[in-house]
Amino acid sequence: MWTYLLGLLGAALVLVAAGLALRRAGGYRVVTDGGLLTDRGSSYGKAFGLSRWLTTVDHKDIGLLYIALGVVAGLWGGVDAMMIRTELVTPPTDVWDVETYNELFTTHGITMLFLFVTPVFTGIANYFVPLLIDADDMAFPRINAIAFWLLPPSLVFIRAGLVTEVLAKVLEAFGVVVEALFALEPPGIGWTMYTPMSIEVTNPQVDVFLLGLHLSGIATTMGAINIIATIFTERGDDVGWENLDILSWALLTMSGLILFSFPVLGSVLVMMLLDRNFATTFFATPGGGPILYQHLFWFFGHPEVYIIVLPAFGLISFMLPRLVGRRLFGFKFLVYSTLAIGVLSFGVWAHHMFALGIDPRVRGSFMAVSIAIAVPSAVKVFNWIATLWYSRIRFSAPAIFLLGGIGIFVVGGVTGVFLASVPVDLLVHGTYYVVGHFHLILMGIIPFTMFAASYYWYPLLTGRMYDRRLARAQAVLTVVGGFVAFVPMLVVGAEGLPRRYAQYPPEFALLNQVSTLGAYAIGAGVVIWVYNVFQSLRVGPTVEDADVWNLKETGQFSREWQWFERRLERRRGGSSDDD
Repeated sequence: MWTYLLGLLGAALVLVAAGLALRRAGGYRVVTDGGLLTDRGSSYGKAFGLSRWLTTVDHKDIGLLYIALGVVAGLWGGVDAMMIRTELVTPPTDVWDVETYNELFTTHGITMLFLFVTPVFTGIANYFVPLLIDADDMAFPRINAIAFWLLPPSLVFIRAGLVTEVLAKVLEAFGVVVEALFALEPPGIGWTMYTPMSIEVTNPQVDVFLLGLHLSGIATTMGAINIIATIFTERGDDVGWENLDILSWALLTMSGLILFSFPVLGSVLVMMLLDRNFATTFFATPGGGPILYQHLFWFFGHPEVYIIVLPAFGLISFMLPRLVGRRLFGFKFLVYSTLAIGVLSFGVWAHHMFALGIDPRVRGSFMAVSIAIAVPSAVKVFNWIATLWYSRIRFSAPAIFLLGGIGIFVVGGVTGVFLASVPVDLLVHGTYYVVGHFHLILMGIIPFTMFAASYYWYPLLTGRMYDRRLARAQAVLTVVGGFVAFVPMLVVGAEGLPRRYAQYPPEFALLNQVSTLGAYAIGAGVVIWVYNVFQSLRVGPTVEDADVWNLKETGQFSREWQWFERRLERRRGGSSDDD
């Protein structure tokens, strides 16, 4: 529909801004020295321009490509979220129509989970894991490149309903009508794709959508295998399991979860395609039925939550001690809690199905495991708080994001304990309480740690420094916006407001407007971040000292910063060798 033009326009503006910033940085062009952006006239043995990025197998280049794709997809999904919240400002559907709302609801969730969060964390793993474990590259560089290049077509397939509709309307404006393009409407089946609706809907874009998801699953699984193989086989002589950094432990556990859960999703998607196109009955009542679909989907779906949360936990545990000048408290317990979450995450999927009327004894067992998995998460929070005790907290932008994220995560985590209880879940399962809980956890942990990491490693990635004052303002605005956007959802959910509806009773209008105000604050923070990143890339002060965060003072000048220091020394010495 025409309203989707807003989403495409937002993504296009980001791409144009990125291109202009890269072109103008350093005066007239930017080249990259193994990940370090400079204005020197040498590529250190690497090709200039587009051919370099299309053919590279360097883990640092591929990491940047993953992050760039994830940022574009995240901004696109964020536009979906802004459009959803705009509709919910008023009780009736007077901004978009119901069909558009359902389409936005579908594409927002899928884009954020599969094409924003996972690629960004995979990019961080690609860039930093070899540096942290003293490896030359990933274990399988070519497979690494193939895994990334499967994701852009996946993004196109998943969002094809919008792309084809815009293309069809452009052609129609020139007098060319292509009915096949109009047939591919954006899917409105919800991000969980519950059967039988997702099987029975006649929109052919759903098939393309499912193929795109399957392709992204293949790419993610390939990337996970590469991360596991790299950490197991490519560690340097002085990097053993006993001194492997906490971020690598988190990424290793994430990859293990992907390896065991994503093939289940792939099988589900294939069965859905067969049901839709070849009249099989995997998820029809004569066959396995819709409940079989939910079991299989959530067997993937709940480990997926920890697939995207564990790297964020690892980033907090990695960055927080360095930003507050104190050693990480309870390193071994944080490792054990990470592994415990990985194991327990496969035993909690049916808590999404408490309202289906499954056997009470089965519900009781899943309730027990769902409550138990809160323990290792609490261990992490207590260790972070202990790390802060008697530390020197400097309110830099990444520190503000980490502290605010921990606070929001605590609120979201406590509400999750309530949802793990069968009686409470039966009351609030279909309400905004679940939406508030889910977003408090994901917003507090994932985007906030990504913002923190982007500022923490910005000097290393670009060779320039960002605007610190603007970054702190963005951090405060975004953290406040997170609380304002999602805490009211707990209130309206507890009062019974159903989720997933474009219309709602007028008595909930005020709190919905407060939530929308918080969402707009988050959106404004994202705009500030985009401006700061690209403007600083163009005119930010050049970094001359690799110890940007005074890490040598506390003995936490880790391997990636040591690599950066060597790079700066070579640049000053005019050396053209690369590592």
